[in-house]
This record gives sequence, structure tokens and C-alpha cells, in this order.
Amino acid sequence: MAREVTQEAFAAAWADGALVVDVREADEYAAGHVPGALLMPLRSVPTRCGELPAGQAVFVICARGNRSRTATDWMNSFGLDARSVAGGTGAWARAGRPVVAGAHEDAA
Repeated sequence: MAREVTQEAFAAAWADGALVVDVREADEYAAGHVPGALLMPLRSVPTRCGELPAGQAVFVICARGNRSRTATDWMNSFGLDARSVAGGTGAWARAGRPVVAGAHEDAA
């Protein structure tokens, strides 16, 4: 079962430089994402988990929290310390937190 964190806990971790992985599709990401988030669409997560550092918390975000829970389960099965962000990018933006638009080169 995916470990989930609140928006408040995620905001504190993000402010401290946490690793954030956005599992939405590229067009959703380009429309607005958490600054610094790495784009890793959900379908690519099983083959890309090896790109993420072991021993470091990974905060996984999507639009509302559904895809991030699935991705978190996969990441945890690979031995990563992954945590799903409750409410996703939508809740982040509604809280008035920073969102940036535009494409981002992912690690693929």
C-alpha cells in the first residue's frame, strides 16, 4: 500500500530540496508542475525506477493522487522510499503554492 503524505508535509520537504517525481503525461506536466519536479510518466515508471537514488525519499505527484499511489507502490517494490502526495498538483496549486509551466527534459 502506497505511503501518502499531506500537502503540508510535502511543502516542507519540497522547501528543503526533496526529490519530486511527476508521473503525469508530458502535456499535463507542461501545463503546470511543481518547480523542480522530474517528469516520469506513469507508464515509464517500472522501467525507470533504476534512475532514482536509493536511500533518499522520493515524493511522487500527479494531478489528484491516483497515479502517484500506483507509481509509489511500484517504486517501493523496487526498494525505493517513495511517498505519494495527497491531492496532487491540483491541491498544490489551489493552495497558492508555486507552479511553473513548460516542458522539462526528463532523464529518458
